[in-house]
Amino acid sequence: MLTIIVFLIVLAVLIFVHELGHFLFAKLFGIRVDAFKIGFGPKIFAWTPKDKDGKKGETEYGLNLIPFGGYVKIFGENPDVESTIGVDSKRSLAHKSKWQQVLVLSGGVLFNVLFAWVLYIGLFSHGVTATADGFSKYAGYFSNQRIMITDVLKDSPAAQAGLKSGDVITGAQSITDIQNTISTSKGVAIPIHYERSGVSFDTEIIPKQDIVPDKYAIGIAMSDVVDMKLPFFVAVWEGGHYTAVMLKETVTGLYGFFTQIFQGHANFSEISGPVGIAGVVGDAARLGITYLLMITALISINLAIINLIPFPALDGGRIFFVIIESIIRRPIPAKFTNMVNLVGFSLLMLLMVIVTYKDVVKLFK
Repeated sequence: MLTIIVFLIVLAVLIFVHELGHFLFAKLFGIRVDAFKIGFGPKIFAWTPKDKDGKKGETEYGLNLIPFGGYVKIFGENPDVESTIGVDSKRSLAHKSKWQQVLVLSGGVLFNVLFAWVLYIGLFSHGVTATADGFSKYAGYFSNQRIMITDVLKDSPAAQAGLKSGDVITGAQSITDIQNTISTSKGVAIPIHYERSGVSFDTEIIPKQDIVPDKYAIGIAMSDVVDMKLPFFVAVWEGGHYTAVMLKETVTGLYGFFTQIFQGHANFSEISGPVGIAGVVGDAARLGITYLLMITALISINLAIINLIPFPALDGGRIFFVIIESIIRRPIPAKFTNMVNLVGFSLLMLLMVIVTYKDVVKLFK
């Protein structure tokens, strides 16, 4: 239950940030915004604030029942008669300059990236658990260096002994020492001392040879980790650099996946929907607030990049239409764009259902 609650909070925050980007850019350019809502489906509650003169405002704010999404209803985003030639058409998105349209449509992406940057700044300036190798240039700000288990192979000797990601191995000088002890064990049980949430444990594990070819192993991945706290302005710089690195890695990963799709050998089992992401968020929350914020920043970056894909109904698809209109110097027929976006949205919903079903099946397996 805690996993679901934490996931819904994280999702709501990320959706709010994304839609806030669209909303603020629309308001900045004087575009009418009819609604700003989190979630889809039946309305839980909604309100329309009044201005200083007591007149009812133009934007309805609300929360809907289905939490997997949200939207800002921008006047003219889906062109119709009212937004093209109506009384208030001058406040329509369709009547704004192309660069203003692009900024409004990309506002959610920009805010998701900015939000990730802000999270990284907060983490680096207030203290974060990091890999010693990855941040070696900041060694002067390190403390509490330790060997942490970062992954445990399912059904491995380590998993059967109860080891989990986040456990800290104690009583060893280095990862190399641990690896040497395991590889020279010849299948004889070895003692493992570790800590979990400040509590010490001892166990014995028998290494096996069928995990890593020609070597004895117990099925764990380890890393030298440290507590790192950077000065604020250093954190601002490193937060921006780390955000750029994560953006690059995300783009590279998505490019590789789509390349595999066109080549016919993509592994769709690697895709996670809401259920799979909820599991990851839940695991991060159990490890602590630092890990939860790190995974939230990463999801925010993924949300930004995915929304830039030039697919109908996504921000990238709408921006693509604006670019085409700039090239051909005339508007694409509204009926065509609305139909394409509707089909795109339907396909995205279908994909979400399929991926969610696969997540549930994997969960029960």
